[in-house]
Amino acid sequence: MSGRVMVKRQFGHRARLALTPAQARLVDDQAHAARGMWNLLHEWWQMLPKHQRSPVAADAAIRQARKEIDWLGVLPAQAAQTVLKTYLVAWRNCWDGRTREPAFKTRSRLVLSVDIPQGRDLHVSRVHRRWGMVNIPRIGRVRFRWTKDLPVGKWANQENRITGARLVKDALGWHITFRVTTLEAAPALHQGSEVGIDVGVSVPIALSDGSVYTHGSWLTEEEQSSLLRLERRAAHRRASRKQGEKISGRLHRTYDRIQGLRARAKRRHLDWQHKTTTEIARKYGIVVVEALTIPNMVKSAKGTMDRPGKNVAQKSGLNRSIYAEAWGRTIRLLTYKTALAGGSLHEVPAPGTSQRCSACGHITPGSRESQAVFVCKNPDCGWTGNADHNAGRNVLHLYRMGLALVPAAGRAVVRRACRVKPATVR
Repeated sequence: MSGRVMVKRQFGHRARLALTPAQARLVDDQAHAARGMWNLLHEWWQMLPKHQRSPVAADAAIRQARKEIDWLGVLPAQAAQTVLKTYLVAWRNCWDGRTREPAFKTRSRLVLSVDIPQGRDLHVSRVHRRWGMVNIPRIGRVRFRWTKDLPVGKWANQENRITGARLVKDALGWHITFRVTTLEAAPALHQGSEVGIDVGVSVPIALSDGSVYTHGSWLTEEEQSSLLRLERRAAHRRASRKQGEKISGRLHRTYDRIQGLRARAKRRHLDWQHKTTTEIARKYGIVVVEALTIPNMVKSAKGTMDRPGKNVAQKSGLNRSIYAEAWGRTIRLLTYKTALAGGSLHEVPAPGTSQRCSACGHITPGSRESQAVFVCKNPDCGWTGNADHNAGRNVLHLYRMGLALVPAAGRAVVRRACRVKPATVR
């Protein structure tokens, strides 16, 4: 190992918890207390004048609330402090122009979660090949599926250790995500070739060398029929329920089955994305993608009462397809996987990559005859090929021309004040 550069790496490892019914209820109570803590903190923050808002005052308010409100007391003190830190980070991101203002967390749309910020409280141990044990504050010892080696016992030290965890609930139940810090050798420089990537709906990933990565439906025909039947049943029961009437147990169970099928489709999609991006990161040294502004691409076409939109139904279907492909997650996976393999990922401006001919460089109206066929209408060119392949070649050409976007301070600039030059000019 002498002479090799060592780098510190942080990653998360997700495992399924095996909670008893009593333990599951306690974790649910903690998650709802964390949601209530966020909402109370947000209300307190908005109520106070700006000159009285401070992290110290917010911390004092949280401590007082935990003493006076019984159901907030079920949340461990360290988890309550994490709620405050997350809230302050949300405001900081808003002030920097990266996100919107923090808002109240509703019970119906919230993903239940509880944070365990200190790794020393976990006391992780391995029982045997399939199971491990972890200590959850105010819950006790809980079993979890051991699917990956963790730095515990004699393998744990200052450079390789578990720094914390987070409990998250989905359709399958409660999971725990361990935050792990390790010291490992820096990857050697990747010697692979360059490739441009065009993402789409009909062809999810098309490469500049002609390769494509496609997938079918994430649910089988039987599962799709079951999902449609459950959605109709839920709509019927929801319509027959009187206003203000409590949701019945049958409707809750129907919702749970719908969430289970959708979660299954999401897991299959994520598995495909991981395998595809891993293969691309291992094969190519430089990966070039488009800098897509997805929020602008999925804006509604309804328009206004005075100026109604056109093809609203078609645009809504396209928006759902864009959301379903999760292009942003594909880029995030490629970003860290290319770095782990010794390569790099670059972004280039997206406008014109689908209409420009990759052979002559001209944009001629009508060149893209269909979704899959591109025929250059330039009289001096006449290049013919696959439209997605053509877009991938344009993406790679923009990088080779030196038009790769440079982020400011390691992040993308979403909004900047007037009369302030971009970071690439300063």
